[in-house]
Amino acid sequence: MRFLVSALALALTADAHCIFQKLSVNGQEQKLLDGLRAPSDNNPVQDPSSSGITCGADGTKSSTVIPVKAGDQIGAWYQHVIGGSQGPADADNPIASSHKGPITAYLAAVDSAASASASSAKWFKIFEDTFDPSSKQWGVDHMIANDGWVKFSLPTCIPDGEYLLRVETLALHSAYAQNGAQFYTSCAQLKVSGGSGSLPSSTVSFPGAYTATDPSVMINIYGTGGVADMGGQQYPAHGPAVFKC
Repeated sequence: MRFLVSALALALTADAHCIFQKLSVNGQEQKLLDGLRAPSDNNPVQDPSSSGITCGADGTKSSTVIPVKAGDQIGAWYQHVIGGSQGPADADNPIASSHKGPITAYLAAVDSAASASASSAKWFKIFEDTFDPSSKQWGVDHMIANDGWVKFSLPTCIPDGEYLLRVETLALHSAYAQNGAQFYTSCAQLKVSGGSGSLPSSTVSFPGAYTATDPSVMINIYGTGGVADMGGQQYPAHGPAVFKC
């Protein structure tokens, strides 16, 4: 009986989780998992020093590199499981609404997007949707309202070439304890054309960009009455500043 209860609890917890599993380019959806490095299950990475913090735990790896242009709008689609919702009873799809937190995106220039090591890549942040104290909305709230889609534009001033794109949802509902934060990441493989300019001089590595005790990773997001509103304060955005052209 104890095993059955534990298994049920694990299943219910997993139902609250999510996977970034599809890309869109200017609204044109790509095939499921095409051009992606994605975990094979929806469990989070909770140790920011582990290799899984980069593109998620080992799972699927596509051989496709998706052609895009600098300035294109990119969409990342999160759902509970590979392929989408588990049906009408799946009320927490794409992720449980309790899993409040920010969503960020990073790029790394590489020689070959299909074969490059993500852990040795040098990353710069191109997007973040964190917390708005006025509306009390998190990036996760916006993702849920958009049926699992997170959309942002590639910088126009990056040089042509191949890149890895890392999209991260960070759930902070249990982040008041060390290693309680939940990272949901996948990486996409892109070939950029039509760009100009040069790469930013300031980059970060994954693992390495975060630690388990960073004030944005180990944090109590709850205010009065247990509401996830940061007590009316700003969220101390994790990682580097967003790169601007």
